[in-house]
Amino acid sequence: MTIALYDLVGRDASRPFSPHCWKVRMALAHKGLEAEVLPVRFTQVRNVENGTDRTVPVIRDGETVVQDSFAIAEYLDERYPERPALFGEPGGRGLARFVESWSQRTIHPYIVSVAILDIHALLDEENQRFFRESRESRFGRPIETVQDGRSPEALAAFSKTLEPLRATLARQPFLAGDAPMFADYIVFGAFQWHRVVSDFALLDTGDPIHEWFERCLDLHDGLGRSVRAAAG
Repeated sequence: MTIALYDLVGRDASRPFSPHCWKVRMALAHKGLEAEVLPVRFTQVRNVENGTDRTVPVIRDGETVVQDSFAIAEYLDERYPERPALFGEPGGRGLARFVESWSQRTIHPYIVSVAILDIHALLDEENQRFFRESRESRFGRPIETVQDGRSPEALAAFSKTLEPLRATLARQPFLAGDAPMFADYIVFGAFQWHRVVSDFALLDTGDPIHEWFERCLDLHDGLGRSVRAAAG
């Protein structure tokens, strides 16, 4: 049975960009599960699967509906234990939680500071209004002033925060070791989000993180590369 995945898009339904949905895309491919991708825009998300206040990603597997990328990964491992594991040995789930918390507090805020206007530009007029109103309410200022991280100094400071990730990937090909697991897909989702929405360079060629990201793009028959990078 094919699993339905609700995935966030802008004007162009062929360019999904949500970091959380990318985690799930990679997790489904890791498990070797077929997925029917159902594109939704910001203004459609809250009513996915008859919800009243949904967020994506959401999957429907038969009669089961699961929301939230981490909950979906847990469900997939529990529902399909005979397929490749996303968390591995006991303790892997807790470590992935740490990686998720770190990524969302370190990588995600910086991407917002360099790409929020790029995201806005990908949307149709209705969704641009929604995005602007919701983000300006969240940040308490115009989104034009939120995008303030592109200076060389800000980029250098962000790069320094990635040193633990860089040091790990200089020693092993994936965060999980010799092969990827859900912890890798968590961080991949963040960098893939940026790759799809913005041409602002975050990583230098030769950086162990850049090399790891290239390996991740090649995983699962090049799933990450199936969506082209943002054009300059």
